[in-house]
Amino acid sequence: MIDAVHDARRALAGIAFRTPLVELNVADAPARIFLKLENLQPIGAFKIRGAAYAMARMAPDELARGVLTASAGNMAQAVAWNARRLGVSCTVVAPDSAPAAKLDAVRRLGASVIQVGFDRWWQTFVDRGYPGVEASFVHAFDDERVQAGNGTIGLEVMEDLPDVDTILVPWGGGGLATGIATAVKSLKPSVRVAAVEVEGAAPLTASLRSGRVETIDYRPSFVDGIGSKTVMPNMFEQARRLLDGCLTAGVEEVAAAVRMLVERNRVVAEGAGAAPVAVAMSGRAGPGKIACVVSGGNIDLRKLAVILEGGVP
Repeated sequence: MIDAVHDARRALAGIAFRTPLVELNVADAPARIFLKLENLQPIGAFKIRGAAYAMARMAPDELARGVLTASAGNMAQAVAWNARRLGVSCTVVAPDSAPAAKLDAVRRLGASVIQVGFDRWWQTFVDRGYPGVEASFVHAFDDERVQAGNGTIGLEVMEDLPDVDTILVPWGGGGLATGIATAVKSLKPSVRVAAVEVEGAAPLTASLRSGRVETIDYRPSFVDGIGSKTVMPNMFEQARRLLDGCLTAGVEEVAAAVRMLVERNRVVAEGAGAAPVAVAMSGRAGPGKIACVVSGGNIDLRKLAVILEGGVP
């Protein structure tokens, strides 16, 4: 897939930004922590990369049918943004728990939204389609084109910080972590690439521990951009092959990281984007130079206000 990652970089020129890598302004941190600011992308999240590349490599007749995706917010915005850019229709299947702010942004981009229960939403990933919607499906993570687009982040990190020791990546469905790991391991296999989950929504942690795909008792939190009940079998196999483990952040730790990013770096991150920073600050990722992928910044402003006041929404 590494050839596809390089092809994706060429295809994404003029669509997705090359985002900056900046050091966290915390003098007493347990490591030198760097922030890969994907929250600065046009839609406020890394998903624009994978969606744009997947749609760039669709056949004209596939695009003409319009596109369909399943997403809690950021992939929905990414596919809708690219659909508007290409002049095709877009439909999004979203869970009932999806933040209203993210779905409002999707509708502003011209997409239609179908909200369903969590289990029916997850089934859309499995089926790669939704009854009654005849459109080309853009999978949020289990798609080599999406993973290749995401992998361009890994190329950029290695260019900007070639002596990086560890890269921490949020794990939702797995397309971001596996895409980045593919790129990074092809350049420097010694770099650790670890996934990050949040407590109560950590099926990869459970699955890696047992050696098989597990289904957990999922507990939703304000960290809505990552976490689910289980892991897709294909993504689990890729995780076992490509990643150097999975680390888990507590919900309160993530809230503290969101607050710290605003206070120290003037960076607004959603929960998923702050989770790697929470793990790095805990010391659980070890010493050295750690790059944290701040995957997005699309946090509900009311929740952000609660966090900035010291609470957990």
